[in-house]
Amino acid sequence: MAEDDVSTLDELRPRADQGDTDAQLNLGAMYDFGIGVAKDEVEAVKWYRKAADQGNAKAQNWLGGRYDNGQGVAKDEVEAVKWYRKAADQGYAKAQNWLGWMYAYGRGVAKDEVEAVKWYRKAADQGDDYAQCNLGVMYWFGNGVVKDELEAYKWFLLSGAQGNELAKKKIPLIEKDLTASQRAEGQRLAREWKSKK
Repeated sequence: MAEDDVSTLDELRPRADQGDTDAQLNLGAMYDFGIGVAKDEVEAVKWYRKAADQGNAKAQNWLGGRYDNGQGVAKDEVEAVKWYRKAADQGYAKAQNWLGWMYAYGRGVAKDEVEAVKWYRKAADQGDDYAQCNLGVMYWFGNGVVKDELEAYKWFLLSGAQGNELAKKKIPLIEKDLTASQRAEGQRLAREWKSKK
């Protein structure tokens, strides 16, 4: 156990006990990953919930993830969607991506690819690389949107440029189906999108 972790824990706990949502979130993460304390997923969920109940979007997203994966709580995809939605409605990109994922695969909600695209797009427009890759997949296969390989390529390029490994693997797969001029156009679309951000 690192000495810095202990001092961080000693600094965080009083603030967390007083209702500081960032301290509660960070304390939850320390228990979640065993940083400065013994790993305890149940205790992590307790602190995430305290912050989430006060409207902390990151904590709501993390709590959704715990329900989604059954970590520290019983697996409950409906409850996961509830927490992802709370964070997504606040504009938190990671939660928007996860909510899109839940709709895309019908987990905790009825499968709705159009709704999945809506949430992926919200997160992708904020620069979330996972959402950009997921949105690319939706365009590539025409799931929830009209099939558009150039649009798919654009999103894969944007995601891959941020280091997303899945997008990097998809780029050469989609490139083989595109002409040189289509590849150039997709690259132009990606540059244009980036220049607007």
